[in-house]
Amino acid sequence: MAKLNAAIVVVTPIQQNCTILFDEETRKGVVIDPGGDLARIDATLQELRVEPEKIVLTHGHIDHAGGAAEMRQAKGLKIYGPHQADRPLLERLEMQGIQYGISGVRNVTPDQWLSEGETIEMAGETFDILHCPGHSPGSVVFVHKKARFAIVGDVLFNGSVGRTDLPGGDPEALLHSIRNKLFPLGDDIQFLCGHGPGGMFGEERVNNPFVGDNARLA
Repeated sequence: MAKLNAAIVVVTPIQQNCTILFDEETRKGVVIDPGGDLARIDATLQELRVEPEKIVLTHGHIDHAGGAAEMRQAKGLKIYGPHQADRPLLERLEMQGIQYGISGVRNVTPDQWLSEGETIEMAGETFDILHCPGHSPGSVVFVHKKARFAIVGDVLFNGSVGRTDLPGGDPEALLHSIRNKLFPLGDDIQFLCGHGPGGMFGEERVNNPFVGDNARLA
């Protein structure tokens, strides 16, 4: 198995975690959710000596996808994901930029949409794709079962869950995605998320006030 490593670059005024996932030996990797501040992302790639092979999006909100079109043009990379249900969000990124006061944003169409049941290669390893709507209609989660590791975007946070008050948000769908798709994968799976520190599914299953065991009893 590749020696996976991850570096987090916090970007945009919304403090989004852009993840650079890479193989420590080959230095090949992917950029997940380049929401903006591309100079900062590029500086980290150079510092780590990582050669990005693709851009991957977990969903279509501006803080995750706002810099994807520019990075694709600058580096000649293809964009993978999210699920096509987020097409309306990606087609209105420029409008999202106006709403949030973020300049330089371009609408974007991925080179390939992602669907549940498919896999994607990242940093020399194969990840399963789960469609996990709720925070957005087309949110996807990437899971490496052997490494017990997942990248969850804004579906689940350490001690919280993704917002559902944005266009396309659905609180019931979000809870279903977490409880019926993520938690059954195992308590020992570590995750990286779109904002703040990561965590483990087991800790969230027990203690998360929105979706944990105690929340079920509420």
